[in-house]
Amino acid sequence: MVDLWTQAVGFGVEIPFVSLLGFELKHFEGGHSEIAYAPKPEHLNSFSVTHGGALMTLLDVSMATAARSVSPEMGVVTIEMKTSFMQPALPGPGALVAKGELMHRTATMAFTQATVFDAQGRACAHATGTFKFVKRLVTGPRSSNALNAPSAPISTD
Repeated sequence: MVDLWTQAVGFGVEIPFVSLLGFELKHFEGGHSEIAYAPKPEHLNSFSVTHGGALMTLLDVSMATAARSVSPEMGVVTIEMKTSFMQPALPGPGALVAKGELMHRTATMAFTQATVFDAQGRACAHATGTFKFVKRLVTGPRSSNALNAPSAPISTD
């Protein structure tokens, strides 16, 4: 059986930065996603709380997986994202959980939101984002998205 993360990223696409952070996909279907994240000491800022960049990555990936959950064969790229930090995301027992939601979809765009909750269920950060659906192109053992492929053959004339 294919695990959720493999299903979500599809076609062998790997996101090394997401793997480095240790995100764990818990839910991926029907326009919703849930990702658990246990920040490591190296993911903290100078105040010993989860770095805002790590939280923004968690929000971005949560929104992207929520968007992709309705079309797993497609990739998505972030067009814009707005983030609000409400309270520190403290490291400690229990993981942070991000819940993403696809709010609206057109043929080419996804409008999403996500919230990061601490182990006590308190909202720490919230984001809205717009994503563009892109076709994935298989180029060999690793998949590539359409952004890495030339848009048209290059003429040598």
